Amino acid sequence: MGERYVLDLREVDETQVAVVGGKGAQLGGLSRIDGISVPGGFCVTTDAFRRVMAGVPSTDELLDRLSRSDPDDRDTIRMLGARIREAIEGAVVPDDLAVAITGALVELGEDAACAVRSSATAEDLPTASFAGQQDTYLNVVGTEAILRHVSRCWASLFTERAVIYRQRNDIDHRTVRMAVVVQRMVLPDASGILFTADPVTGNRKVATVDAGFGLGEALVSGLVNPDVYKVRDDEIVARTIAAKQRAVHALPAGGTREVTVDSQRQEQPALTDAQVVRLVRLGRRIEAHFGRPQDIEWCLADDGFQIVQSRPITTLFPVPESGDQENHVYVSVGHGQMMTDPMKPLGHSMWRLTAMVPMHEAGGRLFVDVTRRLAAPTSRAGLLDVLGKGDPLIRDALETVLDRDGFVPTIPDAGPGGPPAGGPPAPLETDPAVVTRLIERSETSVAALERDIRTKTGPALFEFLMEAFEEHKRVLSDPLSIQAIMAGMEATWWLNDKLLDWLGEKNAADTLTLSAPGNITSEMGLALLDVADVIRPHPELVTFLQGVEDDGFLDELAKLPGGAEARDAIEAYLDRYGMRCVGEIDITRPRWRERPTTLVPVILDNVRNFEPGAAERRFEQGRRRAQEKERDVLSRLRALPDGDLKADEAKRMIDRVRTFIGYREYPKYGIISRYFIYKRALLAEAERLVQAGVLPEVEDVFHLTFQEFHDAVRSNRVDDRLVRQRKEAFRSYHALTPPRVLTSEGDALTGAYRRDDVPAGALVGLPVSAGTVEGRARVVLDMADADLEAGDILVTAFTDPSWSPLFVGIAGLVTEVGGLMTHGAVIAREYGLPAVVGVEQATRLIRDGQRIRVHGTDGYVEILP
Repeated sequence: MGERYVLDLREVDETQVAVVGGKGAQLGGLSRIDGISVPGGFCVTTDAFRRVMAGVPSTDELLDRLSRSDPDDRDTIRMLGARIREAIEGAVVPDDLAVAITGALVELGEDAACAVRSSATAEDLPTASFAGQQDTYLNVVGTEAILRHVSRCWASLFTERAVIYRQRNDIDHRTVRMAVVVQRMVLPDASGILFTADPVTGNRKVATVDAGFGLGEALVSGLVNPDVYKVRDDEIVARTIAAKQRAVHALPAGGTREVTVDSQRQEQPALTDAQVVRLVRLGRRIEAHFGRPQDIEWCLADDGFQIVQSRPITTLFPVPESGDQENHVYVSVGHGQMMTDPMKPLGHSMWRLTAMVPMHEAGGRLFVDVTRRLAAPTSRAGLLDVLGKGDPLIRDALETVLDRDGFVPTIPDAGPGGPPAGGPPAPLETDPAVVTRLIERSETSVAALERDIRTKTGPALFEFLMEAFEEHKRVLSDPLSIQAIMAGMEATWWLNDKLLDWLGEKNAADTLTLSAPGNITSEMGLALLDVADVIRPHPELVTFLQGVEDDGFLDELAKLPGGAEARDAIEAYLDRYGMRCVGEIDITRPRWRERPTTLVPVILDNVRNFEPGAAERRFEQGRRRAQEKERDVLSRLRALPDGDLKADEAKRMIDRVRTFIGYREYPKYGIISRYFIYKRALLAEAERLVQAGVLPEVEDVFHLTFQEFHDAVRSNRVDDRLVRQRKEAFRSYHALTPPRVLTSEGDALTGAYRRDDVPAGALVGLPVSAGTVEGRARVVLDMADADLEAGDILVTAFTDPSWSPLFVGIAGLVTEVGGLMTHGAVIAREYGLPAVVGVEQATRLIRDGQRIRVHGTDGYVEILP
C-alpha cells in the first residue's frame, strides 16, 4: 500500500497514533463508540508531513542546531524555531497532496466551515499529555484558507513552547511527526469540558462539567468563568452558575469573535439539569471505552451533544486493584518509610514479599488497606493513635474519610477471646545487654544468609530466596526486637508528656537523647567525618577527589601519596555502610558500594567544613549536653511536691530511653544488609540472562516483578514489550504525587494541620527536634548534588538513613515527609539539629539560598525577608 495522505475519521482508531497523531487517533476511536457523535472530518496523515518536510531541505541543518541547543537558551530556540516555521509555511504543498485534501473537502461540503487542529505523534499519550502544545484554528472557510492553516499546523510543531517541552522530556525533534485533523465546524449554543473524575479530589465517581455559551475557546482561554456542575450516580450534587458576560462566536466569512452576552441571559445556566446528566452518561461511555478517566471537550447544538476531543486525565493518582466493589481506605507506605518516589516492579514486589503486612501497589507506590481496622471502634482508636503519633497528617486524612457518612461501615469489636496463649510478654528490663543480644542475633542471621546464598543459581536461587524471605520476616517480627523498639519510643513519649506537664517544658526528650549510644545511623554520619580526617592532610587527594566522575576511582586514589590509607578508610566505611543509599527500600536503587562517587561530595564538604577529630568531639558534646539536661531536669523535679518520686520515675525513663532509642535504627540496617545480599545474587542471574541473549541489559530485570524474574530464569524468555511498557509507566509515575491516604473511589487526601498558634505566612509542619535556628536554605533533591556550608539548613522532600552523613554539617532540617519517629527525626534529635518535618511542598515554597528560621520546638518555618 502506498503512502496515504488523507484518511476519513471513521477509518481511524486509537491504535493509529503514528499515522494520524494523538488527537486524530482519539477522535477516530471516539467516532466508533456507540451513541457518541463526533463532527465529520478527515486527517491529513504524518506521511503528508514527511513529504512536505522532505521538500524543504533547509530545515535539516536548522534541526541539527536545534537538537544541540540548551533548553534554557530561549533566544536560540526562538530564532531557530521561527526559521523552521517560516520554511514550512512557505513550502509549496505538492500537487497530489493538495488534490487529496481538496477531494476530502468536497465530501465535507466545499464551503463548509471547518476546525483545523494539529495532532502530533507525541501528544495526548498517557505519559506526555501536553494539551495545547500545538495550534487549533476554528471556523476556517474555503479550500485555500484550509490548505494555508494545514501548513500552519505543521509549522506549530516548532513553536518555542513545543520545542522546550520536547527537550525537557528527552523527545527527539526528528521522531515527532505532525498530522492535521480537519473537521466540520459545530456552531454550538453551549460548549465546555467534562472530567469523568473530579480533577481536584481524584474521586472517580464524581464527574465535573464546566459549561459556557458559544464556542469552548472562551472557557479554555479563561475569558469567562464557566458554570460548574458535579454529578454522582446520575444526580447533580453541586452546582455553581456563573455570570457569563462574554462568549466566542463564529463569523460567517470565517474566523471567530468575542461578543457580549445579553444581560438577562448572563445569569442563566448554559445547560439544563437533564442535559448535564445526559452529558455525564455519554462521558461514562467514553471512559469505559478508553479504560481510564477522561478529559472531554463537548459542544451542544440543537439539543445534541457532539464530542470534539477526549484525552486521559494524567494527573490522577491510580487506585489500587481490590478485586471487589466494596469501599477501601489505603494508607501510604512511602510516607512511613521515607520514600515517596516511585519504585520499580522488582523493588515493590520484593518489599511486599518481605513486609509484615499485605500491601497493594498503585502508581509505583505501596499502600496498606486499613479498612477493616477502621471499621471496629477499638482497633480504629488504636490505629488512629499509632498513625497520628507518627504523622498527624495521616490521622487527619483518615478522620476526613471517617466523617463521610457510611463510607467505612462500623462493625462490632471482636468478642473477648481470653488472654493470648502464653500470657503477656514479660516486661523488658532496662539492660544494654538486651540490645547487644538482638544485634548479635541479626548479625548471625545475615552472615548465614551470605554464606548459604553463594552456591545458589538459577531457579534454585529463587526457591532459596523465598525461604530467606521467611527468615527475614522472622527476624523482623522477633517479639524481643519489637519490645526494644517500643521501649525507646514509649520512654520518649512519657518524658515529653510528663516533663511538659510537670515543668512546662516542650520536647524535653530531644535533648535527653543527644548522642544516645548504639545508633547505627548516627554512627554512620560521624564515621564519614573520620574518613575526611584521613584525607584532609593531603591536598593532592582533595584535588583528585574534586575531579572524580567514575565509580572505579578507589584504585586510582591509592596511587597518590596518602592514597592507600584513604582508600582503606573509604573501603572500611563501605564494608560497614555500603549497602545503604537514598530510597533504599527499593532494591533496584544503586547502593553506595555500587556507586561510591555518591559519597565524594559529602566527604569533600566534611574536609572543608570540619577540623580533625570532629566526630569524637561532636559525640562527646552531645553526651555532655544530655547529661547536663538530665541533672537540670532532675533537680527541678526534686523541688516540686512529691519531687523525689517524680525525679526517680524520670531518671528511670531517661536511662530507659538512652538504652533503647539507638536500637530503633538497627532493624532497618539489618533489612538493608539482607537486601544487598539478595541484590548481588539477583544481578548475577540477570548477567546470565544477558549472556544468553534473553535480555539486552542487566537492569531490564528491575522492570519485572520477583515472580516474573523467576519465570524468566526458568523459561529463558522475557517479553520485551512488557519491559518497554513498564519503563514507560515508571517514567510517568514520577509526575504523580502520592497521597498519604487514598480511597477506592480515588479520593487522594493529604490531611491538614489544624493549628492556630503559627504566625501568618509561616509553613506549618511537625516539630520533631527542639530548638530554633536561622540560616541559608539549601534545597537539595539528590544527595549527590549537596554543596553545603557550615550553618546551612537542609530542605528536602524526605530523608532516609542514607542522608545522615549530611546531617553532621548542617544547622537545621526541613522535610516534606516524616513523623516523630521516622529516621530523619531520630537522627536530627541525636545530633541536636532543630527540625520540622511534614511541611507540605517545602521544596517548592522555599527557594534555594533564601534565609529561613526553623522553629523545631513549635513546628513551623518562617521565610525571612
